[in-house]
Amino acid sequence: MGNDLSDIKIRKEYAIYAITRHGIKIAETLQNFLPGCDLYVSSRFIDEAPDHAIEMGLPMGPTLKRTFFEYSCHIHIISIGAVVRMIKDLLKDKKTDPAVLCVDDMARFSICVLSGHAGRGNAYAEKIAFVLGAIPVVTTASDVAGTLTVDILGRDLGWKLDDEDKNVTRGCAAVVNSLKTAFIHEAGEPDFWPLDKGLPECVDYFTKIEDVNPEKYEILLIATDRIITDDYPAHDVCSVVYRPKSLILGIGCDKDTPFEIIENGLHHHFKKNKLSIKSIRAAASIDLKKEEKGIQMLCEKYGWEFYTYPAEVLDAVQGIENPSETVKKYTGSRTVAEGACLHHARAEKLLITKQSYKEDHDVHNMTLAVARIPFGSRMNEKNKKRVGKLKGKSHAGN
Repeated sequence: MGNDLSDIKIRKEYAIYAITRHGIKIAETLQNFLPGCDLYVSSRFIDEAPDHAIEMGLPMGPTLKRTFFEYSCHIHIISIGAVVRMIKDLLKDKKTDPAVLCVDDMARFSICVLSGHAGRGNAYAEKIAFVLGAIPVVTTASDVAGTLTVDILGRDLGWKLDDEDKNVTRGCAAVVNSLKTAFIHEAGEPDFWPLDKGLPECVDYFTKIEDVNPEKYEILLIATDRIITDDYPAHDVCSVVYRPKSLILGIGCDKDTPFEIIENGLHHHFKKNKLSIKSIRAAASIDLKKEEKGIQMLCEKYGWEFYTYPAEVLDAVQGIENPSETVKKYTGSRTVAEGACLHHARAEKLLITKQSYKEDHDVHNMTLAVARIPFGSRMNEKNKKRVGKLKGKSHAGN
């Protein structure tokens, strides 16, 4: 199901621009490795270009004005100076600008010009260099240093920054300058940073926020599905918070429960339990609710997949805390919300046990439960010893 939380339209991936004979040859090589890319060729050499090439007038300004936000990556086989002058008035901000690369006319260099991080320009530059046998040119400090990319950490796994403006620049500066940094990994996949690649020396790794003394660190990088603002204000003020997709929402309701009541119940209980809705990966229920309109609308609004399971599957789930014979009488299972989230998350225990919600003016009732996906941590024996020492130091300083 689609996610309407973003106003950025879906883009095609690659556009290649060539204005010389050499450039066309280089572009043809790239096309063999970049399926579905579009090739724009100047009118002067369009007769020498592949049949599928798109004719482009010179100067290129009108073409780029139309195409700039239609692609994720623009590959210009043109000089950097010319490209910079052509795109300067098209730039908006690093959150939405596409990646822009330049390749010289002899294919010796693949240069990231724009959106190295947010637009994946650095990764694109590496890929294009590999295809052409060229040298990638990347100038982003964190990538050159091989350290954490604070602003996009975990993005390929679906992680989101809780606040894109809060402490992100400070966090980037901290890791680039090798200042003391704590990574607190409460939830989410362990391979947010390659598992075969140790965390930078300046980064200490923890799995519980309680084990960290924030006064000892320049910045805290916290991957969590919890709302920490009230309980850990000293941690919150110096943190960059990531929201992994770590929660499975188990949901049930009376037949034809209005969407508004289901959504209100969701927000009520997540606020009460200090969990972030941004960390929900999917919703799950019993097969009887497969066509329940209110639940479908909720999942459509937030971009969640909706999974349902047979009554006999849910009835056999271990770890149920609120079994109900009444529920079993009507559904065939002693559990709906609890069993569904536990089963889909492959979890052994609930994060939120079954909770009900109804509104005074309405007879309909909804229930929910939440399980956290047990991703595991990056811990190995070496890290365990190191973290144990750090925990002792942290407690000693409190």
